[in-house]
Amino acid sequence: MARTLPAPYADRPRPTRTVPVQRQSDFHSLVLGIVWLTIASGAVVMTEPAPFDALMLGLIVLLPIAGLVVVTPAMMMLLAVFLILAATGLGGAVISLDMTKSVTHTLITLYLSVAAIIIAGFIHKSPLRHARLILDAYLVSAVLCAGLGIVGYFDLFPGAADLFTSFGRARGAFKDPNVFGPYLVPPIVYGIHLWLTRPLHRGLWPLAAVVLLAFALFLGFSRGSWFNLAVALAAFAYMSFLTAASNWARFKLTAAVVAGAGLIAVGTLVLMHVDGIAKIAEQRLTLDQSYDQGPEGRFGGQAKAIRLIGEHPLGIGAGEFTQRHHHEEVHNVYLSMMLNNGWAGGILYALIVLVSVLFGLRQVMRGSPARPYLIIAVSCLAGVAVEGFVIDTDHWRSFFLL
Repeated sequence: MARTLPAPYADRPRPTRTVPVQRQSDFHSLVLGIVWLTIASGAVVMTEPAPFDALMLGLIVLLPIAGLVVVTPAMMMLLAVFLILAATGLGGAVISLDMTKSVTHTLITLYLSVAAIIIAGFIHKSPLRHARLILDAYLVSAVLCAGLGIVGYFDLFPGAADLFTSFGRARGAFKDPNVFGPYLVPPIVYGIHLWLTRPLHRGLWPLAAVVLLAFALFLGFSRGSWFNLAVALAAFAYMSFLTAASNWARFKLTAAVVAGAGLIAVGTLVLMHVDGIAKIAEQRLTLDQSYDQGPEGRFGGQAKAIRLIGEHPLGIGAGEFTQRHHHEEVHNVYLSMMLNNGWAGGILYALIVLVSVLFGLRQVMRGSPARPYLIIAVSCLAGVAVEGFVIDTDHWRSFFLL
């Protein structure tokens, strides 16, 4: 039934919201574009702060203003835990010899923690759309980064090796091959998901991307990234199998696992017949290298760290270990957090990682339309959590994104 306006207003045009709604839509589109660019810029970390950091700081302000963040009580609880973690870091900084460096390290951790909460709220606003946007941007950036690593490894133009490799290992646009490899793990898992869930003709380009990314990851010769990928793929396959909607989907997944394992075996055998690749791979696959053994090696450094942790319950402050006690980092994020933040902070950090993985598993089993993306995130988070035993991951942007 048509609504009749009162006589005094009958000749007046009805108010319209067309223009404001359009402006708001344009603003949202702009912010979503910035989100895409921010995630894509995560592949470029040759200096710090990186482009990702400048863009993310802007998003921390922009996303709430645009109404693209929904914060839940669970997120607020996690933020409170992050704040306590930062407090323990500042406590360690107070007793450190270089307070400025220790405080800076803690503030970076706090910034990444806030960024994680904002991204979580952004995904919660529209799980399917926003998770897909982030993963698509991540995949594109990883392909470009992997391409740079391959170009550098084979020195395809003058100076390429100097720009994109270190010690004969591909590193793309990262400072360290040990960060380059793990960065490629989530897009590999996402590419496999796209291949498995799309029709054959639309699944070919994700499969090609997976092959390129896996080759680049191998050329990084990071033992941690290889193990990270193995854990992530195993977790992804297991959860996908359990939650598959049909027996046909389970059969397809099983066939993909068998075929993938065969291709990896054959590819590895072929690559091991290339002299340069075989030599570095053999070195990296052993644990008796000079940088691993002895009091000044990796394991000797970890022994020093354990002794210092026992002697300093409140920690020694971030950066103190490399400045005063050993020539390199601990190469174990859980020991590193104990050194930086004391016993309380180290235990709290480990609990954050463990509870996040377990909570993710619980949500996967409960089911939701966004379950496939959650499986990817939980699988890759588990891979990084395990790799944390052999490298310091506390400032990896991809870790906080997961």
